[in-house]
Amino acid sequence: MNQTRTTNVKSRRLVITAVLGAITVALGFTPLGFIPLGILNATTLHIPVIIGAIVEGPVVGALVGLIFGLSSLLRSIMTPTPLTPFIMNPLVSVVPRVLIGLFAGYAFIAVKKLSPKVMKNLNMVAWAVCSAVLAWILYRNFQAPQLNVVTTVISAVFLGLCLAMLYYSSAKMNGDFPIVASAFIGSMTNTVFFLGMMYLLYAEQYMVAIGQPVAMARSVILGVAVSSGLPEAILSVIVTTAVVKAVTLSKRH
Repeated sequence: MNQTRTTNVKSRRLVITAVLGAITVALGFTPLGFIPLGILNATTLHIPVIIGAIVEGPVVGALVGLIFGLSSLLRSIMTPTPLTPFIMNPLVSVVPRVLIGLFAGYAFIAVKKLSPKVMKNLNMVAWAVCSAVLAWILYRNFQAPQLNVVTTVISAVFLGLCLAMLYYSSAKMNGDFPIVASAFIGSMTNTVFFLGMMYLLYAEQYMVAIGQPVAMARSVILGVAVSSGLPEAILSVIVTTAVVKAVTLSKRH
């Protein structure tokens, strides 16, 4: 009986890894992998990695992250950009994506051990911060010389979702915070390690490729991490929470 159950678990994890890996590849080669937020684009490519880590554990998350990294290499070969020579290094394109699954998975396991009251308070803080950042992005959209209706609507929808989750967190004790924390940490792992490797290995070449002064490498890369990384983390939190809760509910029926 135990052997049969172990085989079923391994089979399920293999299938989930394959499905989430395929979704990651599909996102990478279609516009769905990038969501416009007005002043920047947020990527969704790391979200299947985080979902896999939460639903099936760090190992599955790491495997989906490996597929993410390898697909980045393939995409760089098929559609070269000025950053292609850097992305061809696995330390830049593959390792950070594997770490997404490991960090997100173990963060989920660790945070689940907190008391319900602490999780509720942290959950409210997290959604309040997400709402504030999205409100700032929406404000900047309205301040732009030309109002982009599509990006403004997308930003407004995400802000509405964040406010709804903030209200839900304050009105009801729930266990969403482990998902929130895992999604945020996983997303920031992608940002920090990807840009960190770029800075450590290719700071000068990277600045030349994007046409910026080499002396400003640290400030430019840090600016990219903040302006792009935070909205990506918020997007990851919103989508991951919705998907994981839906999967959890489906398992109960």
